[in-house]
Amino acid sequence: MDLLTIAMTSMLPSNTKVLHLESTDVCQASCPQCAREVDLTFDKNKKNYLTVEKIKNLLSEKDICNLDKMFMCGNYGDPAASHYTLEIFRYFRKINPDIVLGMNTNGAIQNASWWQTLGKLFHKKQDYVVFSIDGLEDTNHIYRRGVNWSKLIENVKSYINTDALAHWDMLVFDHNKHQVEQCKQLAKELGFYIFRAKASRRHNEHPVDFLSAPSGWRDPQINVGSIVCTALQEKSVYISAKGVIHPCCWLGSPAGADIDNFESIQANWSNNPHPICKSICSTVDNKNSFNNQWQKEIQLN
Repeated sequence: MDLLTIAMTSMLPSNTKVLHLESTDVCQASCPQCAREVDLTFDKNKKNYLTVEKIKNLLSEKDICNLDKMFMCGNYGDPAASHYTLEIFRYFRKINPDIVLGMNTNGAIQNASWWQTLGKLFHKKQDYVVFSIDGLEDTNHIYRRGVNWSKLIENVKSYINTDALAHWDMLVFDHNKHQVEQCKQLAKELGFYIFRAKASRRHNEHPVDFLSAPSGWRDPQINVGSIVCTALQEKSVYISAKGVIHPCCWLGSPAGADIDNFESIQANWSNNPHPICKSICSTVDNKNSFNNQWQKEIQLN
């Protein structure tokens, strides 16, 4: 089977090397431009969780052994909101001791003990957690609504104190652009390995009255060029919290919900590409919206 020939299938293609899991579609935050808030079809009352047993129904141990990397992020949820996340990471590491593990989070879910356990589990050199922190105590909550700053910092410290790798990703708005350098300095003091900042282009897709694009920051543009599929290049696949396998998280988003045949999408790349493929993977000079999104990226430690 060609990688990603079918968007929804029961097993991974044999050459899959990167697996993106959405362990849950639950989150305590209500970021106004998140799919949880803008997707009118999404029902927050129907909470979905991946468990080890569900994963065993989707993946064989051979599938897991063939992977180079498994990370948790998703479209709707935060991995830390699932009680099964640690168990899933342990399972993948048990089956494949060399696999790279990672996850993205707002950081203010669970307690310090949970994050210490995760840090000890993420003991490989390339394991990581990306903390999405959009400012300081007086600004982070403006976009990251429902995120408690004190709890976030306590969890960050607990995780980093295990010597596990942490990245700070910052969305820059007009209300926090003056804090980018302060955030970078705080990230260094806390022991983050990488600090990254970017302006979001969701202002065009999902405008919000109290959110403004930062003046002086490059407005992220959609390249106009040939489609070079990031998922095909990475040999990656996405599994949603409902246990559905998609070619990528973008085609597993609300805008790609009608996708059931990736082969037909590929066939149209040269003349009439799918809007999602055009938005993310339209490539000029080896750069697309995905690999060219960060306007500041600094290794700190």
